[in-house]
Amino acid sequence: MCDAKARPDMRPVYPKAGSYPDFADLVDDSRAQVDRRVFIDRAIYEAELRQIFGRAWLFLAHESQIPNPGDFVRTYMGEDDVIVVRQRNGRIGAYLNSCPHRGNRVCMVDSGKKARGFICNYHGWSFGIDGRLNGTDGKVYDKDPGFEKSAIGLTPVAQVASYKGLVFGTFDPEAPSLEDYFGPFTWYLDVMLDNDEGGTEFIGGCVKSTVECNWKFPAENFVGDILHAFWTHQSGAEAILGGAVDLGSRYDERAFQASVYGHGIETNLDKVGNTRTLGFPELNDYVLGRYEAVKARLGEVRARMVGAVSSCTVFPNFSFLPGQATFRVWHPKGPDRIDLYTWTLVNKNMPERIKELYRKGTMITFSPGGVFEMDDGENWEYCTKANQGWVTRHQKLHYGLGQDSAWSESDLPGHIHRGSLNDANQRQFYKRWAEFMRFDSWGDLQRAETAPPAKPLPQAAE
Repeated sequence: MCDAKARPDMRPVYPKAGSYPDFADLVDDSRAQVDRRVFIDRAIYEAELRQIFGRAWLFLAHESQIPNPGDFVRTYMGEDDVIVVRQRNGRIGAYLNSCPHRGNRVCMVDSGKKARGFICNYHGWSFGIDGRLNGTDGKVYDKDPGFEKSAIGLTPVAQVASYKGLVFGTFDPEAPSLEDYFGPFTWYLDVMLDNDEGGTEFIGGCVKSTVECNWKFPAENFVGDILHAFWTHQSGAEAILGGAVDLGSRYDERAFQASVYGHGIETNLDKVGNTRTLGFPELNDYVLGRYEAVKARLGEVRARMVGAVSSCTVFPNFSFLPGQATFRVWHPKGPDRIDLYTWTLVNKNMPERIKELYRKGTMITFSPGGVFEMDDGENWEYCTKANQGWVTRHQKLHYGLGQDSAWSESDLPGHIHRGSLNDANQRQFYKRWAEFMRFDSWGDLQRAETAPPAKPLPQAAE
């Protein structure tokens, strides 16, 4: 008989975080500066995979993509290939898409319906949708006394949880709950996820593309950079609207940026500014027509955010534009490349005609052929490439707009700054990045400077 102690130990391994104080120091919040090396350096990128993508809650899927047992989608957590699959008991599991025998993928397609399992092409190892090893080709291994099938399976993502239809996962068994990771930022997420009693869904599939840029440039763009829209998107806006992007200056006194744990949203509360840029008057009328109903459900501030000129990033790499209903993930593929996944999110109760207009709007604006996506992608690529110059990389980048704009008396959740034309959320984003680099424990992370100030959530109908 084989000595049981000699059997391979196939228990999941979740690498522990370390500490990178030298990297954390590359973000100088006191001077509102960021060292350009965070966008190009391979060693820093590898540290990000460990410190951030190995620990943070990362977006995996929308529940509407996998409604039935066996339905699955493939995605990435950092550079790790992951299968997200609905279980027979209705729960959602996520597993590394890598056979524990030689490491080959066990799933080659992007998505599927009612799968009974996954099989490795190499030696025929087969796995159930719960990740357990079902068998091997010819049952050769079953005849080996040292082979213990029950101890082998696909490595599960340590924690998987949903928030109002959005599914997230983390490789860190010690990470706080998903709601604790969000903190009171859920108050802002509900602008998109809970403005109607019927919930939300993804429609029209997923658009995938590649951009030759560092993942943080698009993430920081969506967390708070509306300033670029007037200049960068002027030609695209003229093509669609016959004029430049309206940044909503009429409502600037009501605009603000909010940040919690590095998650950030900026908005000018103009009700319908971003929806208007899709170029469909019927959509504008639909959003304005729902204003009173949303106000009764979420209050005036959030009712004004539904269609407004606004943008959001959930730290680290999940972003969306509320008014345009486009959701996207910036999957890192090295320090100078990302794979971009894009979806359109709508309320289930919307008329089909309105859903279709939002889908078309995503294609026109933020898809690989969209007028705004082309503008942004070119900027992010040149930012990444320009920072690679030997002398250039030693110059600091400026994030100093609005350093005196803190709105400490606001009763809105999180760190609030007046005005949407501001670098405040980007400073908070990089401060959180530095916290992930500096701290190896969640206790320190959740007590760090980006933690939200203690104050009660506003009532739904303010």
